[in-house]
Amino acid sequence: MITEEDLAQQFTLIIEQAHPRAWTTLRHCYVKVLNSRSKGAYIAHAKYIRIYCPDRLIAAVVAEKDLLIEVAEYLGLVEVVCLNATNLLHDPKLQLKKAYPQLWLDLMWIVTQKQES
Repeated sequence: MITEEDLAQQFTLIIEQAHPRAWTTLRHCYVKVLNSRSKGAYIAHAKYIRIYCPDRLIAAVVAEKDLLIEVAEYLGLVEVVCLNATNLLHDPKLQLKKAYPQLWLDLMWIVTQKQES
């Protein structure tokens, strides 16, 4: 059985190998595959991809969204969601550090890294 982590790795590998221009931006983001459990989901337990981007890269990732959706659909994922990791970390209502410490650490890592050329 393919796990969410396996799907995220496959997604990033396809982008890295087949779309190097998009990879130059995406490699500075945190990619996670999640199960959709919302009542309004049109496919029960469908998987979707969430891409957490530093503030400085969110526009560049959103500009590649059609390509990202194409790769996600190839892997059987139903949606691509891009989130601003910088804003999430600074939102006091979310309390990410307390509720999801590993996610908080991962997001802190991508937000504080310098982008190489």
